[in-house]
Amino acid sequence: MQDQPLVIDVVFDAICPWCYVGKRRLEAALAQRPAIPAVRRWHPFLLNPQMPQEGMDWTAYVTRKFGGEARLKRVFDAIVTAGESIGIPFAFERIRRTPSTIDAHRLVRRAALTGRGADTVEALFRAYFLEGLDTGDRDVLVAIGEGLGLDGGELRRLFASQEDVTAIYDENARAHRLGINGVPSYMFNGQLAISGAQEQQVLVRMLDLSRVARESGFTLTESEGGMSRP
Repeated sequence: MQDQPLVIDVVFDAICPWCYVGKRRLEAALAQRPAIPAVRRWHPFLLNPQMPQEGMDWTAYVTRKFGGEARLKRVFDAIVTAGESIGIPFAFERIRRTPSTIDAHRLVRRAALTGRGADTVEALFRAYFLEGLDTGDRDVLVAIGEGLGLDGGELRRLFASQEDVTAIYDENARAHRLGINGVPSYMFNGQLAISGAQEQQVLVRMLDLSRVARESGFTLTESEGGMSRP
């Protein structure tokens, strides 16, 4: 068991800014524990399972989700501050559309088959939160995939089909059965669970605890921050 890599299951949505913060914080925590080999597996969560394929206007979406201007400012100021602390220059002013994330999750699922899951998640976050691209647009997704070395023709065939769509919905349902109602959420070796964009040192502690959990079999859940479905 000591020689096996730590498996970290990450439940996320591609339009969740706290998931981007959480990804960077987890990477920083892993860098702080280089002696702990780890494998990350990415699992879909749908913050907006009823979002139409074409998405919707971003301003209308965030106003409906968060309410008035004062609350909007508090929410996004907190995200921007958290991003600055971990090297993410959020550019919310560039975003025009809130996309459906079904196809983005299909892209991650396909990329993970060749070990490019984490790179694809990062590329999706950068495209949406830094460049303001519509990551529900299949041409945008194909370009992201091609930039990571994936075959554009295969991706177009994927998006033209219904392949993996049921699997995405099934994984989303499974997350809810496990009690996950917001993202990001993490499970370490299937034993320790934590949710929210936790600070780096909290994640370091979870990495350390995971070593003990391998032998003791205890479970732990913790929650702080993050985004959830309305």
